[in-house]
Amino acid sequence: MAGIVVIFDFDKTIIDIDSDNWVIDGLGGTALFERLLTTMPWNSAMDAVMKEFHSQGKTIEDIVAILKQVPIHPRVVPAIKAAHSLGQYFSEINTNPGFVDEEGKLRILPYVDFLKAPHGCSNVCPPNMCKGMIIERIQSSLEKNEKIIYLGDGAGDYCPMLKLGPENFVMPRKNFPVWSLISENRDLVKAKIHEWTDGQELEQILLGLIASISEEEKRSISSAQLFSSDCGFQTIAAMHGHEALPRALPVRH
Repeated sequence: MAGIVVIFDFDKTIIDIDSDNWVIDGLGGTALFERLLTTMPWNSAMDAVMKEFHSQGKTIEDIVAILKQVPIHPRVVPAIKAAHSLGQYFSEINTNPGFVDEEGKLRILPYVDFLKAPHGCSNVCPPNMCKGMIIERIQSSLEKNEKIIYLGDGAGDYCPMLKLGPENFVMPRKNFPVWSLISENRDLVKAKIHEWTDGQELEQILLGLIASISEEEKRSISSAQLFSSDCGFQTIAAMHGHEALPRALPVRH
């Protein structure tokens, strides 16, 4: 499957829920989180709630236990494994950094320090991350003929989808924010659009695209080899063009 880069969003794409809300709801911090969101960005509110959980005696193990209960569609994991040919599944993860401090408290920081060095994107990207800039970096590292398949659901997935050219593919989740943004003007997205609704459809479309791209790549290689063989034959024929043609052998009737 050389030549294909598959990029997944996480929340509501790989898993079927928002992982931040899942932890906060599971540990009883919903009301506090909603109050904090009226005065600060999402990441700052998450960090503040983690501090409050720690003060209440909740541990990293409690958070891990909640995360282990995250629901995931049974077809998503096989789709990811098949898409990545079982090769460690993911080659790169771009996310908001987090760490456990010396007190045992989970800290969550923004991917982009929007107070000191905002990303400056004019699309609908959240202040903590512009996925479009991440896509541009990934694209700059790819070989000429490599193709990207991008899967996502949120408004933050719109910007990276705009960055992809017609040789690439986007898989927006239907009836989610990114789908609404695309539907306002589909012409703005140059990549080929293949929407999906659930894990089963994700698997079918993704593996179908990979098979189609791989088959096209094989045909292209075969055509190139055939063209190369034709050129070689023509060159040899031209080299010997000045020589007399061999006499035809008589055929008995």
